[in-house]
Amino acid sequence: QVRVVESGGGLVQAGGSLTLSCTVSGFTFDDYEMGWFRQAPGKEREMISCINWSTGSAEYGDSVKGRFTSVRDGVNNTLYLQMNSLKPEDTAMYYCAADAKIGCYNGGYHFSDWGQGTQVTVSS
Repeated sequence: QVRVVESGGGLVQAGGSLTLSCTVSGFTFDDYEMGWFRQAPGKEREMISCINWSTGSAEYGDSVKGRFTSVRDGVNNTLYLQMNSLKPEDTAMYYCAADAKIGCYNGGYHFSDWGQGTQVTVSS
């Protein structure tokens, strides 16, 4: 059974940095698609980053390009989201997701396994 667990959320001042972690168990990472998402109250879920685990290639949503970076650690089977220059509008629940085959595609995404989320709050 696949289990996805995020950690690292918290309260940070605007302009600060925070790194989230995503640990996945129950499968090997050799050929998986991973993703970071966020959802603020009253707003739709937003794609932050989509990552191909085997190649490490990543794409990012427009709102975080140049500020957020997804980094994989193959030794510890952990995916990180490094967040810099944080803004109050980055405040949201952040989720990690995994899928064996599909992940992100042009115009959408499909992830079969999701974590419970970790809260990020950016104060002004």
